[in-house]
Amino acid sequence: MTAAEPSTDGSYRDRIAVVEPGGNEHIAEADRHGKPSQLFWTWTSPNLEFATIFLGVLAVSVYGMTFWQAVAGLGIGTGLGALAHYFLSKRGPLHGVPQMVLGRLAFGFKGNAVPSLLMTVTAGIGWFATNSVSGAFALSTLFGIAPVLALVLVVVVQTALAVFGHNLVQAFERWAFPVLAVIFAITSVVILTKADLGAPAVSGGVGGMGGFLLTVGTAFGYVAGWAPYAADYTRYLPRSEAGPRTGFFAAAGLFVSCMVLQTVGAASVTIGPAVSDNPTTAFTSELAPWLASLTLLAIAIGAVAANAINIYSGAMAFVTIGIKLPHHIARAWRPHSSGWSDSSSPGGRWPTPRRATRRSC
Repeated sequence: MTAAEPSTDGSYRDRIAVVEPGGNEHIAEADRHGKPSQLFWTWTSPNLEFATIFLGVLAVSVYGMTFWQAVAGLGIGTGLGALAHYFLSKRGPLHGVPQMVLGRLAFGFKGNAVPSLLMTVTAGIGWFATNSVSGAFALSTLFGIAPVLALVLVVVVQTALAVFGHNLVQAFERWAFPVLAVIFAITSVVILTKADLGAPAVSGGVGGMGGFLLTVGTAFGYVAGWAPYAADYTRYLPRSEAGPRTGFFAAAGLFVSCMVLQTVGAASVTIGPAVSDNPTTAFTSELAPWLASLTLLAIAIGAVAANAINIYSGAMAFVTIGIKLPHHIARAWRPHSSGWSDSSSPGGRWPTPRRATRRSC
């Protein structure tokens, strides 16, 4: 890299109930903490949400795959995306900086502003909007409140998590993991039990090799879309953890969570036609009322888990562009300025200071 990054001062460490004092600085050894196994729930929780389920729905209902063809295509795409995450996650403990700062190795200090800007836009507009709307749909259905009010609640919670920074985001993913895992495990068993896994492909879908390649590409794009975030959540690990275990747990969390819910989404299409334009209602319509309510709650929690990561990593990318704002302000400002306009209409149909003491690397 052509410019040094500042280094943290060792005051943050593993404290949760404090605002992270730094941003994209190099993480000093005194602030390093954690172990690779925590990455499993860091990357499982944000993918236990409706967007993951919808990939499986697309594979069968739009791309014209049978259930088993969908599983094969989703498995290939998800596996390749998780493999990319494996290699990038390993670099975090070694270099101690966010993923987009590492991009300066390839693009240079100024040239890296372009991918950092793209990262800010995709996280802040695309995924922020997608997950906020799915969470709002779930809360609206569950509690019978107006979609806009549900959206406000979701946005406030996920933004608050990101403003506090790395440690609270990691802690939330850990707390959410058992809740999401248990609820979606029960839901998955029920859906798979009711599904007609041998059903023929639906009429009107893409079908053939084209449909299969679309399935692979969609799954790969979804999972690999987390790659620009990879080192953001491993850079606080001790430098000695820059090895296969770090990459394995990060990749495993992605692969397991995505494959399970994508498979369930594909299976849900074989049960019967959708009963509602609200995608979350359509998905839960085959569940017992108590389980449907729990699943809607899990979808909302999963949306918050995903967007806490989107907002935090988007803020890391934003400050890497070179625009100077206090980091906690950047984390709060970015989603509202770039994502709110796209996610403010959930009523529509679901879319088919110190100077540098060392160089950061």
